[in-house]
Amino acid sequence: MAEKTKSDKCPSLLHGKYELGRMLGHGTFAKVYHARNLQTGKSVAMKVVCKEKVIKVGMMDQIKREIAVMKMVKHPNIVELHEVMASKSKIYLAMELVRGGELFSKLAKGRLKEDSARLYFQQLVSVVDFCHSRGVYHRDLKPENLLLYGDCSLKVTDFGLSAFSEHLKQDGLLHTTCGTPAYVAPEVIGKKGYDGAKADIWSCGVILYVLLAGFLPFQDDNLVSMYKKIYRGDFKCPPWFSPEARRLITKLLDPNPNTRITISKVMDSTWFKKSIPKTIKTKEELEFEAFSGEKSSKPETLNAFHIISLSEGLDLSPLFEEKEELRFATTKPASSVISRLEEVAKSMKFSFKKSESSVRLQGQECGRKGKLAIAADIFALTPSFLVVEIKKDHGDTLEYNEFCSKELRPALKDIVWTSPA
Repeated sequence: MAEKTKSDKCPSLLHGKYELGRMLGHGTFAKVYHARNLQTGKSVAMKVVCKEKVIKVGMMDQIKREIAVMKMVKHPNIVELHEVMASKSKIYLAMELVRGGELFSKLAKGRLKEDSARLYFQQLVSVVDFCHSRGVYHRDLKPENLLLYGDCSLKVTDFGLSAFSEHLKQDGLLHTTCGTPAYVAPEVIGKKGYDGAKADIWSCGVILYVLLAGFLPFQDDNLVSMYKKIYRGDFKCPPWFSPEARRLITKLLDPNPNTRITISKVMDSTWFKKSIPKTIKTKEELEFEAFSGEKSSKPETLNAFHIISLSEGLDLSPLFEEKEELRFATTKPASSVISRLEEVAKSMKFSFKKSESSVRLQGQECGRKGKLAIAADIFALTPSFLVVEIKKDHGDTLEYNEFCSKELRPALKDIVWTSPA
């Protein structure tokens, strides 16, 4: 949640764990406080929802939906939900505290340069693509729901109006009209059913236009007149838009959802992929670069349960289920295991670092949750019997599972030990 300047203070102790401080902001049904976790000392944004008010207006499902979505979509550019608590009269959401304010406040000072706009847009599209891959549609994307932190980094928030794929009707479409008028797609206004993914893409187009122009593409004092402009896709790009940006926005703001550009084609467009000088490295990239190749400090021991699980060796099928950690035994030397993993890294153009008992692989391309990073640690149960533990260090679990299934399984199959029985 964004931190706003409010002097209202309401110090109290919540569940013996959080110390509530000043109010950061408030709405009709909820107030947001600065809070400190007494166990860790870390600051959070505590959203306090009044049960009576939300039940009275029938918004309890919306609150439940927001909680469910935030638990499901874990992404570096999505505000993190740490914990949910409740009392008889209140619901408490301990959320990540984002101190940079809303992107809307930054736009109030004027339009952004194209490189800055692209950087924000790339992060937004990454989040939208990730949510859509999980069957989640935001449906209320706008600069007020995009929070800033660090240097040009973005956090998407407010999933209260989002929808799941299971909310689709028999025609495969959503039918609830929602969102902010200036950012809502024409098919949503039409009330004939709409594709949540395509509606989100339209909103992304409006946001990109606002980032580059400093004003909305569809404006009118009369709401009906504004809706007519949205229906027709009646907008003009200012002369300072580059030809590439103009082409992309025209495809994003196509009033026909059937011909509107898809998220994959947005990410593949020349304007979107244009490189920007990278001044800040991610935490994961810094950790990968810091891996010196020295022997792992992790003790080379496994508990009895780990050893028992290997009593029949390993047929890689259960190993490559939707898990973020896998383990196999081998009678091959550590150097053979490392060489095999290095071959996989080279074939996939992954960065590779190694020591006598550890290996780190990191992809060069950013996936839905950043660059995929994989760690492998080798443990010697006896001089001739090793256990290899592989886990996802960073990135998207689905992408990791696919990598394991298509690359690691074939590469490791012939060195995995199986019981003679």
